[in-house]
Amino acid sequence: MTPPATSPFRLWTRLFWTFLKVNLMTSSGPASVGFIYREVVGKMMEEERFIEAVGFSNVVPGSEALKLAMFIGYSAGGMGGAIAALMGAILPPTVSMLLVALAVQQFQDTPWMRGFTRGIAPALAILIAMAAWKVFHNGRRIRKRAVLLALLCLLALLIGFPPGLVVLLAGISGIWLFR
Repeated sequence: MTPPATSPFRLWTRLFWTFLKVNLMTSSGPASVGFIYREVVGKMMEEERFIEAVGFSNVVPGSEALKLAMFIGYSAGGMGGAIAALMGAILPPTVSMLLVALAVQQFQDTPWMRGFTRGIAPALAILIAMAAWKVFHNGRRIRKRAVLLALLCLLALLIGFPPGLVVLLAGISGIWLFR
């Protein structure tokens, strides 16, 4: 729902600014939905369409914030609106990651950075293990086939198989093992 006098460029600018503000002022995800609601419902789209967008973003895999930006941007302003909203949504995390990468690059040879990276390694390993546990466990018994496949993947990686090949072979094996 766009006011009749609004030019496409003005709408795209508004979409960009809206999603830029959302990503600067919230941590995105579920915390940003209320903020996005206030910014777009009645101004760029109807409430029913917004509810549809939120439902869609929860069903399709990926980042909810980016899916909402694309859905709302496209609904309000077509392909240009989707691109503008997406640019606003990805600019803050992209700039943040570039700054972190520059800092890591700048300080990589310092003792405190080496200690920092050694310190976060166990935390990252635990986070990955917890994610794997959630995928495999998911409230039910872990199958012996899943454990066998995990062990075979570990063995392949230890032998030196390329990670992409291990993932591809695991997927193909999963088709056969989990039918």
